[in-house]
Amino acid sequence: MNWNNKTVLVTGAAGFIGSHLCEDLAARGARVRAFVRYTGGGAIGNLRCLPPELLGTVDVYRGDLRDFHAVRAAMTGCRYVFHLGALIAIPYSYRHPVETAEVNVMGTLNVLMAARETGVTRLVHTSTSEVYGTGQYVPIDERHPLKGQSPYSASKIGADKLAESFHASFGLPLVTVRPFNTFGPRQSARAVIPTIAVQALTRDTVRLGSLAPKRDFTYVKDTSAGFIAAAEAPDTVCGEVINLGTGQYHTIGETARRIIRLSGRKTRIVTDRQRIRPGASEVLRLLADNRKAARLLGWKPRCGFDQGLEQTVDWIRENLDQFRADEYTI
Repeated sequence: MNWNNKTVLVTGAAGFIGSHLCEDLAARGARVRAFVRYTGGGAIGNLRCLPPELLGTVDVYRGDLRDFHAVRAAMTGCRYVFHLGALIAIPYSYRHPVETAEVNVMGTLNVLMAARETGVTRLVHTSTSEVYGTGQYVPIDERHPLKGQSPYSASKIGADKLAESFHASFGLPLVTVRPFNTFGPRQSARAVIPTIAVQALTRDTVRLGSLAPKRDFTYVKDTSAGFIAAAEAPDTVCGEVINLGTGQYHTIGETARRIIRLSGRKTRIVTDRQRIRPGASEVLRLLADNRKAARLLGWKPRCGFDQGLEQTVDWIRENLDQFRADEYTI
């Protein structure tokens, strides 16, 4: 598909995955409209990491997903919409479940209503592997039951069901992609891999909660490629939910040991019970069945885990000043 001069909207554009997606779309020649949450300082988040020649082509639109009129105004004239905007921190959702639900559920409803009114060609809606809860079987395919094991995952289940209903009720041309644990450069230390890396590079101990959970870690450029493939796929993909994962998983403990080796420092791992998720909320294993993505999108991950970890640790090493001392607290 030729993206040259196609106008696209990316919500959550200032975030980790969103900024990579904006970069990749702009590199393909798309006219990217980046929807970012307004701040008094006019911050653009991870968009600042884009090469200047690409950032200069991105139209930054500031607003709030909870404001329908702002969402509709940003979407007007866009043929393709990538909806990534959400509050995604699980610990934050324990403390602020109302805000999490407002942004993730009502914000998604605003995106869906605006997409219906403006007549978009394709909406790519972002889910998360957290909606599955602990895998009742692995690998997890798209028919796996959904379980809200945190306010965050419950809010995303609600958003997914709204998207499903707008396709069924109104024929909205959308596809839901369900990334598993994406990692890579620009990710904040609220996520486990940056948390480990920052500590390994700066401290004598890496303090973590449970080391046993297993995660399917997918490199961010592969995830971004999956989003683009979902937008490019034939109309027969509309209404589908599609996993984006590698089909391999690693324990948190194993991941920490790999990162420590890459750091080149002698660092020991310490478990801290204050950082363990509530027992009934902890997701113990996530492993993607990615055969549907291969069949419908022609997508498969290309970056190996060790290669992705090396690139991530190198980026964090070069950008340690971006991480606050109180931030890596998983």
